[in-house]
Amino acid sequence: MDLNQLRDNEGSRYRKKRLGRGIGSGKGKTSGKGVKGQKAREGVSLNGFEGGQLPIYRRLPKRGFRNIFRKVYAPINLGTLDKAIADGKLEAGATVTEASLRAAGLIGSGKWSGVRLLAGGEITRAVTVDVAGASAAAIAAVEAAGGSVKVAAPKQAAAAEA
Repeated sequence: MDLNQLRDNEGSRYRKKRLGRGIGSGKGKTSGKGVKGQKAREGVSLNGFEGGQLPIYRRLPKRGFRNIFRKVYAPINLGTLDKAIADGKLEAGATVTEASLRAAGLIGSGKWSGVRLLAGGEITRAVTVDVAGASAAAIAAVEAAGGSVKVAAPKQAAAAEA
């Protein structure tokens, strides 16, 4: 086989239907848009419009609410922490903080309110962890391994005390 014999597979390149090129093309005159009216024009977006009837998003009751002051914490498991120390991403003797976890690439660069330590996996070495939150099981596991966990006080409570 030579280079001049290469061909695309049959049907791999689909030729786009050309609109508005005469009645014999099958998409002439109105170009598949029906007849006249607002929706036959260009740049029309009518999402949610139901012909003047009250739209469904206004007919249905609204439930619940989204707290704009909610706290979203980046989760970090004990197993992940132990593996990162073993791989050399985190220093074994240094205090593990949100900044060190971010530098090691263990938490994403989202808008987190802090880091929450969870008890997934096992930890085999003594570490000092300074985070915004931790589960009771995670604190117990770190202390059983000879380490310590310092949980930061909530920012609102700190402001109320002052």
